Amino acid sequence: MSLDLVLARAAEDPKVRKKYDALKAKFQLAEEIIKAIAKAKMTQASLARRIRAKSSAISRLESPNYGKASISMLKKVAHALGCEL
Repeated sequence: MSLDLVLARAAEDPKVRKKYDALKAKFQLAEEIIKAIAKAKMTQASLARRIRAKSSAISRLESPNYGKASISMLKKVAHALGCEL
């Protein structure tokens, strides 16, 4: 059985689909933050300084496993990067 077939069958299960959708959103957010930082030609450290945060806070935002980003933090990051939330 191919991986595509296994994934297609798994996606038919509502529980699996719900988990997949939740994980997909986390990965997309992390990816968009990473892309925006690169596009702005900034580093984690320079972005952190700009929003008066620690570099580790930016690192956590780039991790899809974090999942606790506040709206206020995301707004600060978006503003500093010239993006909209």
